Amino acid sequence: MAVHGIPHMRADSRTVAFLRSFIRCYLTGAAFNTRGMQNIGLMYAMLPGLEAIHEDPKDLKAALKRYARHYQSHPFWTPCMVGILLNVETTISAGHFPPRMLAKVKDTTSYTLSAIGDSVFAGSALIFWALATICLLLTGFPILAFAIGLVLFLGLQIFRAYTFVCGVKQGFRFLEKLRRWDLINWGTKVKYANAVLLLWLWTLIWPRPYDWWEFAV
Repeated sequence: MAVHGIPHMRADSRTVAFLRSFIRCYLTGAAFNTRGMQNIGLMYAMLPGLEAIHEDPKDLKAALKRYARHYQSHPFWTPCMVGILLNVETTISAGHFPPRMLAKVKDTTSYTLSAIGDSVFAGSALIFWALATICLLLTGFPILAFAIGLVLFLGLQIFRAYTFVCGVKQGFRFLEKLRRWDLINWGTKVKYANAVLLLWLWTLIWPRPYDWWEFAV
């Protein structure tokens, strides 16, 4: 009975370890440095999962070295990246993926996700939240402004958890699904909404009284 229970126990311990890795993703920016950027934070997030995957100390040490080099990506994508890398490490431990190929693939993926994150999140969604909040506060709707912020915050946490789980389960195959989401074009649409919000903000803060032609110009 104990022998039959060992694989189940290992699966449970690996699930807990992966959950710890997900939680640590929130801290990857705490050890930011000018040489490796977020590399120490990435190693910190990966460590519980790597310990569960590589039981041999030599294999664990080699795995950690793979993440000691430069790493930089948008923080909102970190759970997705960590999930994908844990999937790859599982494949490496099974002998189905050559470790020497990981560095190039990791860099390409992290830079691509960073570009999407800067455009969609930093350049679109965060600005939408800021402009909407300011406009609602100026028009006397603080509760609505808080509600929008709360919904967006919770949505971000769901997004991070979902992409992490998909990364763990699907690995690099999840990137094909991300491509079909067409996030860059969605970011462009949000930018159009931001332009409307900016016009609304101008109408709220423009010195009064003013002639219609002043605002038109």
